[in-house]
Amino acid sequence: MSKISDYFKGVRKEISRIRWTNKKDLIKYSVSTIVFMIFFGVFFYAIDLLVALLRSSL
Repeated sequence: MSKISDYFKGVRKEISRIRWTNKKDLIKYSVSTIVFMIFFGVFFYAIDLLVALLRSSL
């Protein structure tokens, strides 16, 4: 049981060392991630559509 107790004490110590982001940065990073995902989704959709059109015309 002491090994389990030592493990959770170590986990608590490591969690206290984590530098958490503040709310402003978290929102900024989340919005930029969503924008990039939408951009690349549209980009690859357009490329797929272009390739499909080229294949169907041949």
